[in-house]
Amino acid sequence: MPANPENSAEVALENDYDGFAEAYAAENETSLLNAYYVRPAILDLAGDVTGRRILDAGCGAGPVSAALRDRGAVVAGFDRSAKMVELARQRLGADADLRVADIGEPLPYPDDAFDDVVAALVLHYLEDWSAPLAELRRVLRPGGRLIVVVNHPITFKVAHPHGDYFATVKWSEEYAFNGQAAVLTYWHRPLHAMTDAFTAAGFRTAVISEPPPAPEAHDLFPEDMARFPSGAFLSFLFFVLEAA
Repeated sequence: MPANPENSAEVALENDYDGFAEAYAAENETSLLNAYYVRPAILDLAGDVTGRRILDAGCGAGPVSAALRDRGAVVAGFDRSAKMVELARQRLGADADLRVADIGEPLPYPDDAFDDVVAALVLHYLEDWSAPLAELRRVLRPGGRLIVVVNHPITFKVAHPHGDYFATVKWSEEYAFNGQAAVLTYWHRPLHAMTDAFTAAGFRTAVISEPPPAPEAHDLFPEDMARFPSGAFLSFLFFVLEAA
């Protein structure tokens, strides 16, 4: 159920990934949205990553980093949550290049350090994308790719039918991750505001994707998938951006 972001008790706990890191990581190992939708779509959009230097921005517990590394990429990652970075290090090993850093601040990487950056389920927590996108552009080599995954803007209208789609609006949602209650607070923005921000930061939008889940999702989640006769559903929006 949508939560009221003006409720101070809820806001105090919003986006507290250190507090629910283990529950979130456990839930997403096998969840429809993460394991059989977001991650397969990212890997499909990334294509052949052999030898490519990839930064996982907002790496969480490291499942995307691990999958990219398994496919031959040289992966680095950061997350604002120290607990998430700890879990990622357990997955990827003590020698993995994992750091605690905030995407809203200057990043601890040199210019042109990466061939690709993946920013999955990160930007929609931010009101202003200008500085974060500028930093992601800085650490990408010219011609490099930024793969972005954010809440599909239609989800705000589903949760708040009378909300203003064309406004940049803060809203919250209650979840249960592996049985643990959590509140996530997002910033909705319309599609044109997203693409305008990408262009202003020096990116060219190469792909906008609304992919279906992995084929095995139909067998693993028959009740969920029965609600979507086309085999696809709206949850997140995927972009591939090229650094000018």
